[in-house]
Amino acid sequence: MAADQRPKADTLALRQRLIRSEANDLALRLARHYTGHQDVVVLDHAYHGHLSSLIDISPYKFRNLDGQKEWVHVAPLPDTYRGPYREDHPNPAMAYANEVKRVVSSAQEKGRKIAAFFAESLPSVGGQIIPPAGYFSQVAEHIRKAGGVFVADEIQVGFGRVGKHFWAFQLQGKDFVPDIVTMGKSIGNGHPVACVAATQPVARAFEATGVEYFNTFGGSPVSCAVGLAVLNVLEKEQLQDHATSVGSFLMQLLGQQKIKHPIVGDVRGVGLFIGVDLIKDEATRTPATEEAAYLVSRLKENYVLLSTDGPGRNILKFKPPMCFSLDNARQVVAKLDAILTDMEEKVRSCETLRLQP
Repeated sequence: MAADQRPKADTLALRQRLIRSEANDLALRLARHYTGHQDVVVLDHAYHGHLSSLIDISPYKFRNLDGQKEWVHVAPLPDTYRGPYREDHPNPAMAYANEVKRVVSSAQEKGRKIAAFFAESLPSVGGQIIPPAGYFSQVAEHIRKAGGVFVADEIQVGFGRVGKHFWAFQLQGKDFVPDIVTMGKSIGNGHPVACVAATQPVARAFEATGVEYFNTFGGSPVSCAVGLAVLNVLEKEQLQDHATSVGSFLMQLLGQQKIKHPIVGDVRGVGLFIGVDLIKDEATRTPATEEAAYLVSRLKENYVLLSTDGPGRNILKFKPPMCFSLDNARQVVAKLDAILTDMEEKVRSCETLRLQP
């Protein structure tokens, strides 16, 4: 293929997003066919894709567009740092799961029927959230009791990124198994590939409709070869174990930054999925939105590309390539440290930049 005929990088990125979106759209269809219900419960500030059906179940998007549909029900993020049930709560998993139960009950009182609960196994756009252990299993109990299914979106966090497990939902305990799992992005290492896995009852219910799922690009031998190559590299180069060791080291380095710089309110994560929560003051944990944007811009000038997430756009998100090394971690944190020190000396735009640790 001639150079001018090759897909542009932005075109490939768009295809990747669309393929990812198609996986979640299919999961939604599977859930509705299996349950015979329409409604969906999602987490606040969630994002599940670009298609209209998925914007409807993505508070991150619909709050700025057409608003919330009557068939969509939003539960609080299981955020133990700045949510209603924090690190000092005796059982945050149960407390947040009971919020989902409350949302379901409220919907049922209005005559609504729940088809599915959609959640990223580790909410990313929501702020690099690590749900408390046991939360998903309790949520699944409430959802299944209402006649719905549990959909785990592993598109950003699957394939060994969390280190301890191949799938992030496994962090919730060996007894928890979703009804549907969606995959994308990392499955193709940049190539537009996605996948949906479901239990046999869910898959057979969809098959029984006689309306086959057809996709022009589905089953492409090129995409299949790419997916197999990715799996081979993950195994051959032991990238899951690598994510554990490098991620633990990076967490340790970032933890030292938390001690040194008061603007770092929280460091949370597992494997190579890490969030650094920047705050304006320690008492209220007010998001340091402007400071985070400034920091990201300064890092870019130093050839480090990070971005922010979370409702306050104040969470630095670390989701590097799986080949990210110990030296890479040292280099990134050294630059982060230098810029934060400079901000404390010259910017001083909020209380935490004026405090001496």
